[in-house]
This record gives sequence, structure tokens and C-alpha cells, in this order.
Amino acid sequence: MVVVTGREPDSRRPDGAMSSSDAEDDFLEPATPTATQAGHALPLLPQEFPEVVPLNIGGAHFTTRLSTLRRYEDTMLAAMFSGRHYIPTDAEGRYFIDRDGTHFGDVLNFLRSGDLPPRERVRAVYKEAQYYAIGPLLEQLENMQPLKGEKVRQAFLGLMPYYKDHLERIVEIARLRAVQRKARFAKLKVCVFKEEMPITPYECPLLNSLRFERSESDGQLFEHHCEVDVSFGPWEAVADVYDLLHCLVTDLSAQGLIVDHQCIGVCDKHLINHYYCKRPIYEFKITWCRKKMSLKSERRGIHVDQSELLCKKGCGYYGNPAWQGFCSKCWREEYHKARQKQIQEDWELAERLQREEEEAFASSQSSQGAQSLTFSKFEEKKTNEKTRKVTTVKKFFSASSRVGSKKEIQEAKAPSPSINRQTSIETDRVSKEFIEFLKTFHKTGQEIYKQTKMFLEAMHYKRDLSIEEQSECTQDFYQNVAERMQTRGKVPPERVEKIMDQIEKYIMTRLYKYVFCPETTDDEKKDLAIQKRIRALHWVTPQMLCVPVNEEISEVSDMVVKAITDIIEMDSKRVPRDKLACITKCSKHIFNAIKITKNEPASADDFLPTLIYIVLKGNPPRLQSNIQYITRFCNPSRLMTGEDGYYFTNLCCAVAFIEKLDAQSLNLSQEDFDRYMSGQTSPRKQESENWSPDACLGVKQMYKNLDLLSQLNERQERIMSEAKKLEKDLIEWTDGIAKEVQDIVEKYPLEIKPPNQSLAAIDSENVENDKLPPPLQPQVYAG
Repeated sequence: MVVVTGREPDSRRPDGAMSSSDAEDDFLEPATPTATQAGHALPLLPQEFPEVVPLNIGGAHFTTRLSTLRRYEDTMLAAMFSGRHYIPTDAEGRYFIDRDGTHFGDVLNFLRSGDLPPRERVRAVYKEAQYYAIGPLLEQLENMQPLKGEKVRQAFLGLMPYYKDHLERIVEIARLRAVQRKARFAKLKVCVFKEEMPITPYECPLLNSLRFERSESDGQLFEHHCEVDVSFGPWEAVADVYDLLHCLVTDLSAQGLIVDHQCIGVCDKHLINHYYCKRPIYEFKITWCRKKMSLKSERRGIHVDQSELLCKKGCGYYGNPAWQGFCSKCWREEYHKARQKQIQEDWELAERLQREEEEAFASSQSSQGAQSLTFSKFEEKKTNEKTRKVTTVKKFFSASSRVGSKKEIQEAKAPSPSINRQTSIETDRVSKEFIEFLKTFHKTGQEIYKQTKMFLEAMHYKRDLSIEEQSECTQDFYQNVAERMQTRGKVPPERVEKIMDQIEKYIMTRLYKYVFCPETTDDEKKDLAIQKRIRALHWVTPQMLCVPVNEEISEVSDMVVKAITDIIEMDSKRVPRDKLACITKCSKHIFNAIKITKNEPASADDFLPTLIYIVLKGNPPRLQSNIQYITRFCNPSRLMTGEDGYYFTNLCCAVAFIEKLDAQSLNLSQEDFDRYMSGQTSPRKQESENWSPDACLGVKQMYKNLDLLSQLNERQERIMSEAKKLEKDLIEWTDGIAKEVQDIVEKYPLEIKPPNQSLAAIDSENVENDKLPPPLQPQVYAG
């Protein structure tokens, strides 16, 4: 290796003088010459690398093969170690790259064996892959969560006009209001609307306003301003208002802000004639810093990140525990892959059994007669095994996921007499409503009714199939009808949703008896297990769950009762959409109860513990059956997006939490938790926790008086005990004093003498009194 610190003579001026820059370069000698510096002086020889390359990536040491670094020719690593560039070495001879080496190990593992990093390191490794220009790694990381979900989200936000500008405006308004009020949070109103009314076309140049013509003849423009701080919308995409709200919360949280939002109503501004605005208005609470949390809040065990509610494949829709965390669409894709794999394995097994049977039959021809009987048994066993496996394969290949044609239905087995049974009153009413609804669509309505009838007939002949196959058939029907209306019928998306709701109501009312909690599933067993579990957790208090609800407030107590009523009423509904509506009403009552208690909008961290408490307090009947029924037969668009899907996903999380509830989640010791679960004892509850909101006030007062009397009795017993102790002390003190006096008297006895005579008597007995001279008399001298 050649190190050159000077320049060649021909680099100077023709007259032999040096410029100022040349002079400075002569005084500056680099500590480690780079390839560029060496190239200005003398051509470097090709740098040779050993087969095993030691690396120093920003202080992190690695060792790998040279072929690993050159695995992909068009990457920066391959170019760096091609020999065409100079790479400095450290004191230990390791080739140094001035880059943070925290995640270089993940890059190296991909080059070695194609391993991908875990989900939490995908973003960081993606940046390293960009720096080293590793194209294959970039492609695979872009298909992983969270990059794939972020790509979908950014595609949606690209359709939103002025999204980034409005986002910056929200932050700026919140900052100014927080500074003016000297508060840690600020509130502002945001209007979010997906579609505009037909009479009010939207114009992008207006930030928060709306212009439209009163009439065709009148050219004057009427300008409408919603009384909000920022407006978002409209946009043309499948994503709805709740998806945009989630994007807003995600982007604001990424800036270090704490965001809570709640719908506070609609804009009731009168536009023209009988038209009103009716745009939804949300109140955003932007918190800049949290209060210091108590130890109990810091140890809180009930928390679900909002990103965990989404599909784990990163498509942006809500997932479901029943679908292993996938959304409906992704779950069906995974299910089809697993099903095709199972079918392939069954075919391979059937072929292997057939080959074994043929080989056994060929070998039996040369065997002796004594072995013929043994082989016949072996052949019979193999034939039975083959028949069973082939039947399984045929069952997998049966067209269970599509609606059969009329010819296939006619060739099927004869219909059961029960198909012509007398329909119930509710079924008859729903059928009439469905027919009346389709009459407004004319030809499209006739086609929809025809397809629906064919589907119901096909489902009658598929009752022997598993409930998963019936569910798949129903989901395929939903998807086919919706796609046909949008492509062939050119029906607007909002009308498609209304039609799908009516179709779901009609078919599920007729199929409810056969597909809700069927005997072929373990739904009933799960119902009994969760019911027993909830009964065993009757001792759980709101304080253990950190529930921010004060049931002593009458309004809050009413909201809790309504929430429990709604979650119990879910079992009485027959249509999945109606069951979802009960869950949504229950959740809204919970949000209102939290808002009244805290005097501020509720957050997701407050909602989930309260929902768990409502489920524990209500113990809804057939809870697991209802969840499975909604999952299997509800219109998938409702479960994947919107508030119904959000609340249903939270309910599934609440049930999963109850099933896995342990001592750590309730901040209890394992010993106390076991004693409470076994019923040996129960935690001491406050007086307000012992009563249900609908308990009689007289009974409450009576028990309060009994409790007060019990306390007075304890106090009286304590006073009597102290009085007896005082009496004993007084007696002992009196006896002690008397004993001391007695001891002194015995030690110093008293002599009692008669009293002395009086003075007069003493004088009378003196005989010499007469000899005393008379008393002196005063004499008067005349002067």
C-alpha cells in the first residue's frame, strides 16, 4: 500500500509559484489517507481482502466471510469490498466503517441466510438497508409490519387535501392556548367528514368554509363556516372517519403529544331551505405533559396499545382474536393457504397408501398360502385407510365456499320437510321488509333477491358441513354481492352498505336457528367456562381494575345500568349487526360515565378497564357464542372498520383479559389472589361498592344504621373495658394509701393526755394572790 502526502510538481503553476491553497495542502497531512486523497497523488494498488473479514462498525465488532459481503453485486457493501475503494483499518486490523453498528448484525444475518429482523426492529434495519443499498432486504422489509401498514396509511393520507398543513395548525393552536392559559393541556374543535351533501359541493381553496349556489338562477355564493378550528374532508377512499381520526392520533403522538378525542355533536348550522350542515365535530384534547402518576397507576396491568387492535399483517384494518389477530380479509387468505397445504398433504398421503397397497399386492403373489390370510387382513386394513383418506380429500375439494347453481341444487338430495315449515312471525316480517326495500332498486333489486334466495337454498343443503365452511360460504356471498353491485350495478358505496345490511338481516334471521351455537362446535362449553370464570371473579372491585367511574353519582350509576343492560340484551338479537349495535351502545354509555366522573373526555386506557368491569358485573349470557356468531356471519366491512369494529375488538380483548386474569394484573399477591378465587375470603370493600345502583334507598339506610350501631356497640364495649380498668386502679390506689397510713401509725404511736386547766382556775388556787400590791392608779398633778 502506498501512502502519498504531497502533490506532483506539475500540479503547481507554470511559473513555479504555489497558490495559497496549494501551500495549505502541503501543511495538512491526513491522519488516515482516503481513496480520494490517494487518487489525487498516485494510483492505488487494488486492495486485497482476506477470506474471513474482521469488521469494526462504529465500535461494534463483526466477523464474516468476504463472499457474504459480496452476496449482492449492486449493494454498497459489495462495492466497498470489491477492492476498488480504500477502507481504513483500526489498531487491531479490523476494517472500519463509520456507521452505528447496533443493527448491522440484522443486515449481516440477512446476507448470510436471508433472516429478517423482528417487528420491533424493522424500521431501524430498514434505514440501515437504505444506507447500504441492499435492494432485496428493502423489498422484504417493505412487506412487513409496520412498514406495510405505514405504506397503506400514507397512500390514504395522500388523498387527503391539506393534511399536513392542518396537522401543523392543530399543534400550533394547542400550543398557543396552553401558553395563554398556562395549562398543561389545550382543547380544540375539529370537523371530520368523509362525504359532502349533494347540495353543498366542496371547494379545496377554502380551508374551513363551504360554497354553493342557492339556485340555478341565483349566482350569489353562500359561504358557510363551521365553528371549529380545523376541518378535514371530504375524500374519496374506502377508509372512513374513524380511520382518519386514528391517523391524526398516531401522527400527533409521534410528536410526543398525548391526544384524546371525542365526538361532541354535529354542526347544526342552517344552510338553505330545510338543509343543515350535519358535519360531525370532535373535541381534541392535546396534553403536553402528564401529571405525576401514583404507584398504583404506574403498576396498572390493564393496557392495550391501539396498534395492537389492528391486523397484525399491517393492512390497517381491525384484527380479531378469533382470527388469530388478523382481519377478515387477511385471515381468509391465511386460511386458504393452510387449507391448500392440507389438501396437498392429504393427496400425497393417499398416493403413498395406494403405492404401498400395490407393492403389498405384488409381493403377495409370490408368498406362500400360509401367508395369504395375513396379507388379506393387511390389504383390508390398507383399503379402509385409503377409503377414509380419499373421502377426506374429496370433502376438502368439495365446492363448499361458493353458491351452487340451480342444476347442482336439483341434483342434490331431496329437501327435508322442515324447509317448508311455517315461518315464524319475525321471519315473515323481515321477509316483507326485505322485499319492500328491494322494490326501490327495480332491476338491481330483483337480481339481489334472486341471488339471496339461491344462497338460502344452497345453505340448506350445506347444513352437514362444519360451521367454518358455512361461515366461509356466507362471507363469499357477501363479497360477491357487494362486488357485483359496485362493478355491474354501479351502486354508490354508501348505498351498497345499506343494501348489505338488509341482506345480512334477511339471511341471518332465517339461518339463525341453525348457525348460532351449533352442536358441532364447542361454543356452549366455552360459554360455561367464561360464565364460571366471571362468577369466580365476583370479588373484583373497580379499584383493582383502576376503573375511573364513580357510581355514587346518580347519572354515572344510570349509565352503568344502561351499559350492563345493553351487553345483556345482545343475546336476544338474531342479526349480527343488531348484536354489534348493542355493543356500541354499551360502549357509548361507558364513555359517558367516564366523562361525567372525570369531567373530561375518556381515553382508551380508561375505556378498556371499564368495559372489563361491566362484563364482570353483568356476566352476559352465551358471551362466547355471541362473539363467535358475530365473527363468523357478520358483514366483514363492519368488523374491519368503523366504531362497531373498534368496540367489538375491544370486547374481544376484554374477554381474553378476563380469561387470563391473574394476581399481577390486579396488583395482588399470589396468595391473596388464590384465597379470593377459592372463596376462603374476600377483600374488604368500601360501603359504596356493596350496592348495586338500583338498590332500595330504605334498605341502604337500614344497613347504614346497623353498621353505625355496630360501631357504637364496639365503642361502648371499649369504654366499659376502660372504666373497669379505671375502677380497679382506684381501688388499688385507695388500698395502697390506707396501708401506708397504717404503717406510719404503727411506727409512730400517739399518747393521748388529759387537757390542761384553764388560767382562771390556776389563779384561784394561788394563795399568794392577796399579798400582791394593788394595781397602779394614774395620778393627776395640777400644774
